[in-house]
Amino acid sequence: MNSLHVSFDEASRAVDPIASASPEPWEEVCERFDNDVRRIMAVSDHEGYTALYACFDENNQPVYYLVEEGEALMKLRRKTFLSKLGQTQA
Repeated sequence: MNSLHVSFDEASRAVDPIASASPEPWEEVCERFDNDVRRIMAVSDHEGYTALYACFDENNQPVYYLVEEGEALMKLRRKTFLSKLGQTQA
């Protein structure tokens, strides 16, 4: 499951690709931001991606990524949620 770093203008709700960005594994992005991610909105005009997520750095500043939501993402979200509760998934 890949993600793509983008810029996002909250006022106009415009999502624009960053020229130097290349697809990255979403799990690695989540780990880099200590799983501090939030879903912002659904997107339909970016082929291969279905949602915009904000990842928050140590200064609580958002960094935006497009992600394809699917079964793999739901499993990752559940695994992260359970690990934060101190439960391991077999």
